[in-house]
Amino acid sequence: MATAWVRKVALAGRWTRRAVVGVSLAVTLAAAGYAGWREMETSRLQARLLSGAAQSMTVSLREGPNPQARYPKHGPYNERLGYTALPGQLDALTRDLYAIERQAVLSPALDRFMAGGGFPIYREKTQGGLTLLDRNGATMYAARYPERVFDGFDDVPKLVADTLLFIENRELLDEDEPRRNPAVEWDRFGAAVAMLPLQAIRSGQRSPGGSTLATQIEKYRHSPDGQTTGSVEKLRQMMSASIRAYRDGEDTSEARRHILVDYLNSTPLTARPGYGEVNGLGDGLWAWFGTDLAIAKRVLAEPAVEPRALRLKALAYKQVLALLLAQRRPSHYLIQDRPALDRLADAHLRALAQAGVIDPALRDAALAIPLAFREDAPPAPATSFVEQKATNAIRARLLGMLGVPSLYQLDRLDLTAQSTLDAGTQARVVEVLGRLNEPDFARSMGLTGERLLDARNNDLSKLVYSIALYERGPEANYLRVQADNLDQPLDINDGAKLDLGSTAKLRTLVTYLEILAELHNRYAHLPKELLTDVGDEASDTLTRWATSWLASAPDRRLPAMLGAAMERRYSASPGEVFFTGGGQHSFVNFNKDDNGRIMSVQDALRNSVNLPFIRLMRDIVQFYMDEGADDGADILRTPDHPARQAYLARFADREGSDFLNRFYNDYRKRSPDEALARLATRSRPVPHRLAVIFRSVRPKAGLADFSAFLRGRLPGAALSDGELSALYAKYGPDRFPLNDLGYLARVHPLELWLVAYLQEHPGAKRAEVLAASADERQESYRWLFKKGMAAQNTRIRIGLEEEAFQRITAQWHRVGYPFDSLVPSLATAIGSSADRPAALAELMGLILNDGVRQPTVKIRSMHFASGTPYEAKLGLGPLKGERVLHSEVCATLRRALMDVAQNGTAKRVWGAFKDASGAPVPMGGKTGTGDHRLDRWGPGGVLLESKAVNRTATFVFYIGDRFFGTMTAFVHGPEADDYRFTSALPAQLLKSLAPALQPLIDQGVTRTADTGMTPTGL
Repeated sequence: MATAWVRKVALAGRWTRRAVVGVSLAVTLAAAGYAGWREMETSRLQARLLSGAAQSMTVSLREGPNPQARYPKHGPYNERLGYTALPGQLDALTRDLYAIERQAVLSPALDRFMAGGGFPIYREKTQGGLTLLDRNGATMYAARYPERVFDGFDDVPKLVADTLLFIENRELLDEDEPRRNPAVEWDRFGAAVAMLPLQAIRSGQRSPGGSTLATQIEKYRHSPDGQTTGSVEKLRQMMSASIRAYRDGEDTSEARRHILVDYLNSTPLTARPGYGEVNGLGDGLWAWFGTDLAIAKRVLAEPAVEPRALRLKALAYKQVLALLLAQRRPSHYLIQDRPALDRLADAHLRALAQAGVIDPALRDAALAIPLAFREDAPPAPATSFVEQKATNAIRARLLGMLGVPSLYQLDRLDLTAQSTLDAGTQARVVEVLGRLNEPDFARSMGLTGERLLDARNNDLSKLVYSIALYERGPEANYLRVQADNLDQPLDINDGAKLDLGSTAKLRTLVTYLEILAELHNRYAHLPKELLTDVGDEASDTLTRWATSWLASAPDRRLPAMLGAAMERRYSASPGEVFFTGGGQHSFVNFNKDDNGRIMSVQDALRNSVNLPFIRLMRDIVQFYMDEGADDGADILRTPDHPARQAYLARFADREGSDFLNRFYNDYRKRSPDEALARLATRSRPVPHRLAVIFRSVRPKAGLADFSAFLRGRLPGAALSDGELSALYAKYGPDRFPLNDLGYLARVHPLELWLVAYLQEHPGAKRAEVLAASADERQESYRWLFKKGMAAQNTRIRIGLEEEAFQRITAQWHRVGYPFDSLVPSLATAIGSSADRPAALAELMGLILNDGVRQPTVKIRSMHFASGTPYEAKLGLGPLKGERVLHSEVCATLRRALMDVAQNGTAKRVWGAFKDASGAPVPMGGKTGTGDHRLDRWGPGGVLLESKAVNRTATFVFYIGDRFFGTMTAFVHGPEADDYRFTSALPAQLLKSLAPALQPLIDQGVTRTADTGMTPTGL
């Protein structure tokens, strides 16, 4: 009995212990559940943990580059603001002119968070865009996207905020729990999770959204393509949004208000053709409905008593509601199915009224108004290209530096760039240029008169003026002013190919003096006897003169030699005919009074006389011809010189290619029959010529086709069958070489060959034709190889001259000539090869800087992504100049150019700029006038037609030790015939602009003293 009792007691004890454990577990689970529920309601634990984490995620700006910098790889927000492209851009910039001065460094906590895939935690910008500053920090240009935004929570009408919360995130602004985590609404999140099994079973089943405004912002800003690609991406959005909400501490009240405003200002509303990407409610109202945000805010914030006010409020409200709903599928609702959006908005109007968000009157008024979309894209704001010319030049420079494909994308970058422009001077110059089409104003500026403008007969609105002014610094040249009055995007200073006339004489003079400096380097150390021997053996004029001068000069130093070179004399007579550019040419002087004179190089430069420079260029060409691998004079004298055949073969190939290109343009779009018919019309219709043409073009055709062709082309010839058979046999394609066939048919042999080739290869490309015709081009010029020396020498001279101009081109490229090649003609000395004002300014900068090329800088510093984890400040790095001209040559050129400004074609500008004492600032320059015409010539050299293309006048100048630039006047089109201005016009305009430029020049004089910069010795 006792044992049984003990057993019962033991068993009861076990059940008691189990009950106690069960009760304890139940209590624990209940407590945990309650704690979890309370945490969902209050977010107390999250607030404590996440605020600590968020406040440890900081960014600081430190000196120098940060090799461990992190950048986003995706996300529409990051792409639009340029953050994803920053690594490549910084690398390119630091390999060019720039160095990173300061860069963002992440705290260890933020670095680990981003390394683990989290989005960066910082106060993100609602608006971003390009800002351009002038040299002094004044804003010259600012683009902000989105353009129309709410300034803060108090700027959002309550009706808009309540509507957004009802649709997307009803608990966001609840005030009962200040620590609430805005990234999660647990009831919606739970419902979304509960639907996952059903979605797996029934693909396409839509679930209720679990996203809050906070996570939506993370998604469309930072997730790839702005989409949630899976559960991992969703968790990334939630975690990033949660930590971001606690940046300022445990209380998220203010952060939640920021979320609402950020969402309204940044929600993506697809792109509209002709307008671009649309983000935010404000830009959405403007782009899709033509409603201004300021008006919408006012009418939505005010009570609507009158029927008209109610209708206006209802209209604005329905547009706002539609855009808030369209965010779910913006392209579908805003472009593809707008009626569906109207129906969805109407359904929500009823639900909003039922919930008490809007009153019935507003509901009914909005239901009565169908959505009316803006038909056309909003027009771009009216801009003046004249006023924005300088900033557009800076933007264009940034495009190239950053590798950004368009100004549209550039303007959306989070970038502030400081240019080198002087905004005050720029504004004064633009103001003057903008009024030059007014006759009275042009007259007051001294722009009318002889060799200037005729205010009575000239249309002043057709004239384009352009100025570029640079300042020479210790290590770089800085663009200070770039302006023109052309109200179009084209920048004629940098982007046009212009005939700038006699400014080419400056380039010719540079080449001449550099040749003499090289000859001085070669021969100045030789004794007189050896110099005499070198001169006797030389076949070019410049070498003979240099050795002769060195042999007799008491002072052999280079400056003395260059001074003597400027006094060498040339005839200004236009009576000589020059063989150049492949033919005979004659030239004239602008002033006929110069025709009988023999003058020094300095005199010819001072008065811009053409013929001395034509002859000077001939000496330069002869120097390079005779300095080549084979002496040009020796080639021309020696019948069996091995180089003769090579020059003749090159001539045949080049001229043959020119003819083939011309023929190809004529025949490439013709059918085989049309091509044969076209070729037949190129020769006189006689039987043997037509026989050659047909048999050459269609060698496989039979006698019947041949006979039909000749009888069709010669209906009155009454050719018998026997005659046709004889012609068919006599002129077979294998009976004569190509050159003879061309002679018999009286057409160019290459034209005959091309038509035959296209019969077999219709649609052949130009490159294929040229490759296939290599032998035929030589064959067609076989006659040349059999001709006497006189005929051959003419062609060899052409080749030698072309090679000489290749050497001259290389020298011109060294001093900034902008085009790939020069016209191989002595006329290049007076402007036939064209130029650009900016390139001439670069040459003047070289001359002013003693022959050392310095970088030309338009952008002094760049500040990327201010206030973000990607921030970087760049400035100019160590800059190194490159010597490209002898300093003695530059000193000679400066003196020569000063003579032009003081006594020559630019003398009207002398004294326009004054120093502090009132004395003239020394200056110099070169003028040039280009009259570009298209001439059509007839047989015997008769001029049939001459059409004006444009007229240009330019003055390239330096002012004092630091400033240089160009001034250009330009008229385009046939109207150019009506103008008679010369380079006196830009010189006069520079003089008239002196008051606008003088403050800048004065600053330059002060800075010269401050920096201790060495003057160039004018």
